[in-house]
Formats: sequence, C-alpha cells, structure tokens
Amino acid sequence: MKVGILLITHNNIGAVMLRTAIDVVGISPLSTGVLAAASDCDPEQILADARQAARELDGGDGVLVLTDLYGATPSNIACRLHSHHELRIVSGLNLPMLIRVLNYPDLDLEALQQKAVSGGRDGIMTFNVEGAQRA
Repeated sequence: MKVGILLITHNNIGAVMLRTAIDVVGISPLSTGVLAAASDCDPEQILADARQAARELDGGDGVLVLTDLYGATPSNIACRLHSHHELRIVSGLNLPMLIRVLNYPDLDLEALQQKAVSGGRDGIMTFNVEGAQRA
C-alpha cells in the first residue's frame, strides 16, 4: 500500500506542476489526483470532489494533500477534509516539493509530509555572481 497524493490548487497550477514533476522524475510512483479551484468555483462542489478523490486515492496508507497558498480557497477546502482520518496537508506547493514527494514513494504518510516540507524549503535558493546559497 502507498500514500495517495492530491493537489488542490488555483486554476491549472496543480495539473501543470504534476505533469512537469512526472517529466523530471520519469514516472509517478504514487496515485495522484488534481483538483482546480477557479476564482469563480463553488467551494462546496470542490469539497465534494476532494472528498471523493481522497477516498479513491487512499490505498490504505492515507492521502497527502498539497495546496498552493495557505489561507486561500484550495487550502481552506483541504482543511475541511478533516473527516478523512488519514490525511495530512502541506501548503506552499512548489516543484521541488512535488519532486521530493514522488522520489520517496515508500514513506509513510507522516514521513512523506515532512519530506514535502523539507523538499519545498530546501528547493528555495538565492543566486548571485559567486554561486547558489540556501535562502
């Protein structure tokens, strides 16, 4: 059994990011789903879709939900998925975070959540003439 991954983002950010991450990694070793929350979406409908997606993606080890912006509609919808007992949420989705998650498909839900956070954080770098530095 493996953890399922659900991306809930504004518009098509999640779909594009997932497609790009799979291109980089080469495969998607985890079951994944994407929900788009447009600015004019019905949050109740997206919540219903998210509940259904979480049920379908959970292979028995839970679901990691990744959202793009804490406090915005996608994140608020993710937070309302509390009825799903094996669920963890990380906001601030970026490509390094998603690639890190896909590279560790055998981790349990708690460890995968931490790997997502470290991947997102460690993927942020500043650049100058002398080279790269961690932000």
